[in-house]
Amino acid sequence: MHSSRYPNAAGVLGVLAFSTVRVLGVLAFSTALNVVAQPPHPSAKAHPDFEGAWSSATAIPLERPARLKDKPYYTPEEAAQLQEKARGPDDDPLSRLETGSVMLPSLRTSIITDPPNGLLPSLTPLAAAAKRDRLERLHNPAAATDMGLQDRCLLFPTSVPPMIPYRYNSNYQIVQTDDAVVVQSEMIHDARVIRLDRRSHLPSNIRQWLGDSLGHWEGATLVVDTTNFNDAGGFYGDAGGMYGWDRNMHVVERFSLIDANTILYRFEVEDPTAYTQPWKGELTMRRASSPPFEYACHEGNQDLPNILKLSASQR
Repeated sequence: MHSSRYPNAAGVLGVLAFSTVRVLGVLAFSTALNVVAQPPHPSAKAHPDFEGAWSSATAIPLERPARLKDKPYYTPEEAAQLQEKARGPDDDPLSRLETGSVMLPSLRTSIITDPPNGLLPSLTPLAAAAKRDRLERLHNPAAATDMGLQDRCLLFPTSVPPMIPYRYNSNYQIVQTDDAVVVQSEMIHDARVIRLDRRSHLPSNIRQWLGDSLGHWEGATLVVDTTNFNDAGGFYGDAGGMYGWDRNMHVVERFSLIDANTILYRFEVEDPTAYTQPWKGELTMRRASSPPFEYACHEGNQDLPNILKLSASQR
């Protein structure tokens, strides 16, 4: 048997292998440390942070009450008195929206800021005719489709841009990333995705309940442009009793932080087949102490079949 010319070759190779693995391990660990230590990429956190739970509950009505037709703002003293006042007649702001909700900081007498009279513009003749037909079917329903969107557990106006407060549950959860801002509304647990990574709207043949929302930043303000609504919402006043829309509605929203706990929400609405002119509005949203509750609209809901049975019995 011949002896090896390299009696320690196996040992040397073992040491080299161990050293190589050790060096590679150190390099890998160092690389990992370098990755962690690198400054973060620009992200949503470079912009104002809208994440969290919010409420738009307000004592300010969408339209200015008739008795305040020449008064666009309350004085601070008047606002404080109204905050304490119990719900009154229909023309009282507190009769329509949540008790205990706030009027500050805007002191406005209506959410609508333009037209200057604080009222929705007149409907076009075709839209007015559609509204009359819609209300007639709503008051004498023969089928589920004659009922309002909220009665059918399909949609509430709080989730559709512009996000008009309702009498209750005007609550939202906002999630913000680099590519999108998601606004989940409590009623009826809809989640609207505002895309920040796309510059063109969907093709015109694609229509959605909440439209197609594209967002971009203008300084510290998130600007959201929404089109591509469907026609199913064209009830002109029946969608929660607030306002109406159709496939031609175009909404521009602006979200700005007044402070860490307050969003200034401004919007512009243009819908030439519904309204005789564009209209604008603004309100504030306050940071909430807890996220929205689940709004289980369909579960155990017997209202719709009972309403239809009652309507049929009266014909």
